[in-house]
Amino acid sequence: MARGRAALLLKQFNEILVCPLSKQPLRLCEESNTLISDALGVSYPIVDGIPCLVPTDGKLIETPNEDDGVDATSDSKNSDGHERAPVNP
Repeated sequence: MARGRAALLLKQFNEILVCPLSKQPLRLCEESNTLISDALGVSYPIVDGIPCLVPTDGKLIETPNEDDGVDATSDSKNSDGHERAPVNP
């Protein structure tokens, strides 16, 4: 019963809560009990019914399709000539 009320409150708060980094709306994922920023691909945990929106609490969402359009054989330097940071999956 308490979980149902918490979910209802989260749905109501979801209308005003935004990602602390992008300032874009968050989407409630009841399956993982997180708030998701689709703008950044970050999920924020909900602990005991309280959204943890501290940027360091956010986790990057793993996408099932790793094809992000970047050729693995492409140059390892970005447009300003600096080395790109390695991406850790």
